[in-house]
Amino acid sequence: MTRIPEKLYGIIGHPLGHTMSPALHNWGFERCGIAAAYMAFPTPAEKLADFVAAFRTLPLSGASVTIPHKETVMPMLDGITPLAQAVGAVNTLYWDNGRLMGDNTDITGFLSPLRQHAGSIDSALVLGAGGAAKAVLAGLRELGVANVTITNRSPERAAAVAQPFGAAVVPWDDRTKVQAGLVINSTPLGMSGDNADRTPYPADAFAGRRGIAYDLVYNPLRTRFLAEADASGWQTLDGLHMFAAQGREQFRIWTGAELPLEEVRDCIRKILSL
Repeated sequence: MTRIPEKLYGIIGHPLGHTMSPALHNWGFERCGIAAAYMAFPTPAEKLADFVAAFRTLPLSGASVTIPHKETVMPMLDGITPLAQAVGAVNTLYWDNGRLMGDNTDITGFLSPLRQHAGSIDSALVLGAGGAAKAVLAGLRELGVANVTITNRSPERAAAVAQPFGAAVVPWDDRTKVQAGLVINSTPLGMSGDNADRTPYPADAFAGRRGIAYDLVYNPLRTRFLAEADASGWQTLDGLHMFAAQGREQFRIWTGAELPLEEVRDCIRKILSL
């Protein structure tokens, strides 16, 4: 039986050609028998304030927030959860007693595949300094990783992101000199679209040592970054780990329903393999 949506959710960002969020959440609504729909709302930076105004007017029941709005949306909201405040970035919008709130489920998602390695990772290199990188730094702090370095093409941006977390900063051109046991791509390089054939880390930098390469990009699942790490004998973690866990937490915030994590992963994996 076709359900007429009673609530509307969506994702804002730009571009959004890569996003699997509508597939995930619409599957979740169907699975749980919830009369709701989730749509993609491509939103350039100059249209963000207009979207937030429309969010309040319609109103939408909730939204995911992705690049490049995770930080710039924060002043437009009525409140920020302590977790999102600590991270300094928002990826989830929801209503709380008439107040438009911002939360962050990226930490939950990022840590999902790493908790089994807690205690064995003593150093990490974070590539990129966007909103996702802030969640990564917060997650690494929670995991107890003592030696964390961040790098970005803009050194000023890297320094600003690193400062609250006590992370070290190296110039982008020196990133291969950092001997880290965990290398994380938090940039869009490798993402489906114009960046699909690109990588933020040279292949020869993986040679001669071992570690874990973790790509937050999930479309495609096997990015050039991960393929080159795997070829050098590194363990690899694809972005589906983070995407599935953070999306599952968003769904719980909006609906109160718990989706089985493996079913979430299988749903997206099947769509990506079509």
